[in-house]
Amino acid sequence: MTELHVYEPNADDLAYTFGGRPAVRTVRPGDALRVYTEDCFGGKVTGFGTLPTQVCQFPFLNPVTGPFHVEGAEPGDTLALHFARIEPARDWAVSSTFPHFGALTSTSHTATLQPPLEERVWVYELSRENGTVRYRARNSDFVVDLPMEPMHGTVGVAPGAFEARMTITPDAHGGNMDTPELRAGVTVYFGVNVAGALFALGDGHARQGHGEVSGVAVEAAMHTTLVVELLKGVPTPWPRLESDEFLMSTGSARPLEDAYRISQHDLVTWVAGLTGLDELDAYQLVSQAGEAPVGNVCDTNYTMVAKVAKRYLRGAEAYEGVHRRLREMAAAL
Repeated sequence: MTELHVYEPNADDLAYTFGGRPAVRTVRPGDALRVYTEDCFGGKVTGFGTLPTQVCQFPFLNPVTGPFHVEGAEPGDTLALHFARIEPARDWAVSSTFPHFGALTSTSHTATLQPPLEERVWVYELSRENGTVRYRARNSDFVVDLPMEPMHGTVGVAPGAFEARMTITPDAHGGNMDTPELRAGVTVYFGVNVAGALFALGDGHARQGHGEVSGVAVEAAMHTTLVVELLKGVPTPWPRLESDEFLMSTGSARPLEDAYRISQHDLVTWVAGLTGLDELDAYQLVSQAGEAPVGNVCDTNYTMVAKVAKRYLRGAEAYEGVHRRLREMAAAL
């Protein structure tokens, strides 16, 4: 029987690294977890007058809830997390431009002799009834409703070799991948690096465009329900996602073409293993049937996603049908 754990952290309980922190709870494979996560500003940016640089202090940005210890998880296993529900915890969310951060401004790694962008906050009204987020321009009367598409920008496990990584950095352990593909109904797979896996999640977005070009999405606190599973002795080199229709591989690196290559390489080798195709035949299939949505182009590493529709794989089933089983468990909660 699935046990449901409920966890709501206080501000002092939030984590800012993957690795380097003790677990806040222990869960077992097959358990479900309902958690509260704060937005990337820790709930401190509440309106036009609260600029992020005035109320937030680096490195206390992008908090995550956790980590959670998974009973029996060991290096070499795969952790599967199925996101059953991701629901905004408030009826508002915020976004901003941030000095020296984002794809279209000077940054510490792309240094230019120009002033930073103006720091500006946008407040979004969230309508659960209509399923929309309302954009309002700051310097005109332009208003438009956009579809609400809740997701988590940041989820991952502890890295190996005693490392602790800031939550803003995506890599092979997961982290701040910022892909809109990570929504309710999706299962995400991580290779386990340390005993217990020590997974955490946060950085909820009511919606985000591909690339998160300004560096800030529609940042929202979330109530999230997920189901936990463990695949013993099954390695996963980079975070992978599975929906009812697609298999997806991620890659995070700089420059962007290396993130692209990592994601494509993982998808090609994954497809080859699932279908029995040799590597070049799988390469050709992914080349013609694949898609490549962008995760983020603004973090300390960039993230790319490679995806292919499962209908092209002639019934091949990833991880022996874990996604389908977790979907059924989530529906029964």
